[in-house]
Amino acid sequence: MMDKGQSTNSPPLQGRGRGWGLSVRHLENLGTHAQTMRRNPTEPEKRLWRALSGAKLGGHKFRRQSVIGGAIADFLCPQKALIVEIDGDTHDAPSDALRDKALHQLGYRVIRFSNPEVMTNLDGVLERLLAVLDATPDRWNSPHPNPSPEGEGLETRNDNAPNQ
Repeated sequence: MMDKGQSTNSPPLQGRGRGWGLSVRHLENLGTHAQTMRRNPTEPEKRLWRALSGAKLGGHKFRRQSVIGGAIADFLCPQKALIVEIDGDTHDAPSDALRDKALHQLGYRVIRFSNPEVMTNLDGVLERLLAVLDATPDRWNSPHPNPSPEGEGLETRNDNAPNQ
């Protein structure tokens, strides 16, 4: 049973929202987990976010812990469809390769950095990331289209109402 008028066939909004072919419950669980991860970032994630937030890196905007398909991306530049992953001790190369392949099939490119790289060579990480961003074509023409989710923010006009 769906509530709040939710539709399971709505397309994703620039990598957010429903429509990845997953159940609403699974997507809600991923969203909740992503929210928890945003509240409790690792130290390398904190350091990289300080350098990326507010479009500080070459004017490129990023999101943290974005749900894409059945995965949660550490950082996402929606304009470039570029995912940045920070790999710690728990990352497994074979499963990362499968995940990267699935994300690639959805139209995303993944670039990975290790925790030690971010902690000891943040300038080098940012330099490499900026080079990749600048070499990657935009997904859409600026300005970034960011539509409201299903009717949010839409006003209905009453033609009988006086103009204000």
